Amino acid sequence: MKVLVIGSGGREHTICWALKKSAKISALYCAPGNGGISKIAKCIDISASDIEKMTAFAKEEQIDFVVVAPEDPLALGMVDAMEEVGIPAFGPKMSAAKLESSKIYAKSFMEKYNIPTASYRAFNEIEEARAHILELGATLVVKADGLALGKGVVVAMDIETALQALDSMMIEKKFGDSGKRVIVEEYLTGPEVTVLVFTDGKTIKAMPSSQDHKRVFTGDLGPNTGGMGAFCPSPNYTEEIARLCMETIIEPTITGMNSEGSPFKGVLYFGLMLTPQGPKVIEYNVRFGDPEAQPVLSMLETDLLDIFEAVVDERLHELDISWRSGFASCVVMASGGYPDKYETGYVIKGLDSVPEDITVFHAATAIENGDFVTNGGRILGITAIGETLPLASSRAYDGVSYIDFKDAHYRTDIGDFRNNG
Repeated sequence: MKVLVIGSGGREHTICWALKKSAKISALYCAPGNGGISKIAKCIDISASDIEKMTAFAKEEQIDFVVVAPEDPLALGMVDAMEEVGIPAFGPKMSAAKLESSKIYAKSFMEKYNIPTASYRAFNEIEEARAHILELGATLVVKADGLALGKGVVVAMDIETALQALDSMMIEKKFGDSGKRVIVEEYLTGPEVTVLVFTDGKTIKAMPSSQDHKRVFTGDLGPNTGGMGAFCPSPNYTEEIARLCMETIIEPTITGMNSEGSPFKGVLYFGLMLTPQGPKVIEYNVRFGDPEAQPVLSMLETDLLDIFEAVVDERLHELDISWRSGFASCVVMASGGYPDKYETGYVIKGLDSVPEDITVFHAATAIENGDFVTNGGRILGITAIGETLPLASSRAYDGVSYIDFKDAHYRTDIGDFRNNG
């Protein structure tokens, strides 16, 4: 089979890495890909969101199966477009991708189907939002309605920070049209956990739980990022909590989407807060998380292509999915200054020295004059497996010690399950 993976980050490198193990794949493509991906797949210079060029390439190259990995092309209807030209594609259709592309839609959906989440109000006008914040006067969360690369969320511990967040989204348009509308939400407390599930709209197969470290600095300090590291499974996500989440959150979400006439097929990401009142949904993502995909897929033993095909064909119930025991941990090495201003183009040294039992997933690299160079904010995801979480994280940091590039930055507490901002 000829398989095309759409996207260019660490998640896409991980998916390509997992698919490469499948004996069914004769040719693997990635568009647009990155430097690291180019070593295991043929990279095609087409923007992930260019539906017209992507479908034309898939038809011309006679691609047998497409994996749409990032949120933007999913929200734009890439899966719908591929199916229209007769090419099976893994991922939700545009109508189902709205669970991530509009936080306001997601919140109203949860309200309608009694899925536990933080209380909120949505605003189109900044003056109304300001008045509401001043009225609340307590710790709260401000969210841009649309897609913002995981950065459109501000946890405001005081009114001034909340108002500044509002201005940056609605006046300064930091996130473009994504900040036209905003949500002001109740601040929840408790451990954060991510649960990813495969679903064909009928059957649900949960993956090992994971935890993402979103804040840029060690100790959960600094602004939110796309994720500075992740590990799985989470010791906080017990069997009892997993059962409760399946009954009150995961199954009602899939059932609700069917009732809405938008069956969800693909990977659904549940960002959960384990509050004193019980688990609540912080957000939905309609694809693998990044960097959660790195540790989670490192634990997968079943052929990933078999799973993707079973989801598309609505026969997921026929498949037993196998996961290895132990833990996996991923440490993100980022450009200094990320998530704000940073420089790129720095040569990455030491990649060839990393031990074979440690996997380096490339998130934003390019190849120049035969060298890997930095090409974005989050550069690499150093991932390792261990019998315990401390062993997995320690081994990942061993991998980090071999690698160097100018202004490299990483957190030193990835794997601390009590600390995952």
